[in-house]
Amino acid sequence: MKVAVIGGSGRAGREISAELARRGHQVTAISRHPENAVVADGVMAAAGDVNHPDALAETIRGHDVVVSAVMFADTDPASLVDVVRASGVPRYLVVGGAGSLEVAPGVPLITTPEFPEAYKVEAGRGSDFLNYLRRVGDIDWTFLSPSAYFFEGDRKGQFRLGTDALLVDADGNSSISYADYAIALVDEIEQPRHSRARFTVGY
Repeated sequence: MKVAVIGGSGRAGREISAELARRGHQVTAISRHPENAVVADGVMAAAGDVNHPDALAETIRGHDVVVSAVMFADTDPASLVDVVRASGVPRYLVVGGAGSLEVAPGVPLITTPEFPEAYKVEAGRGSDFLNYLRRVGDIDWTFLSPSAYFFEGDRKGQFRLGTDALLVDADGNSSISYADYAIALVDEIEQPRHSRARFTVGY
């Protein structure tokens, strides 16, 4: 497939691009700093900015899938969805956040006393983004939330999937590496199982 990764030079975007290329897909890694995109066979770096929607729509036109791996504080969900619509790309996957995952029925992680103050703005915008997507019926979207601790680490290839509840291990930890997150996201691209839905991944 031809996959466009918006935010392709970020930590998640680089791992997703690398995983796609590893499986033989053609990747356009789009960012404001294309020189920082991963270097691999099948990956083409391209300049692009969410603040220039018309140009961005043209860049992603002709792809089979578009992945959004940008900070929520830097984006507007309506604008990005309009970009996807204008491009004609049929599938849209979003690198989500953990703040909207539930630690108990009806209790999002972001509302707990332990949630770091420094991440509340980004997490809140991520929740808003998901809520916006849930009202979009004309695009085949998927929102993949990582676990609470999203880190640069090994590609283990072993993890669990969930839906709206925060995944924790036997010790109460909630984590996933960017590399293993990328595996779960590319699995979803290749074998869609969460159309117009959110799911999560963790150890």
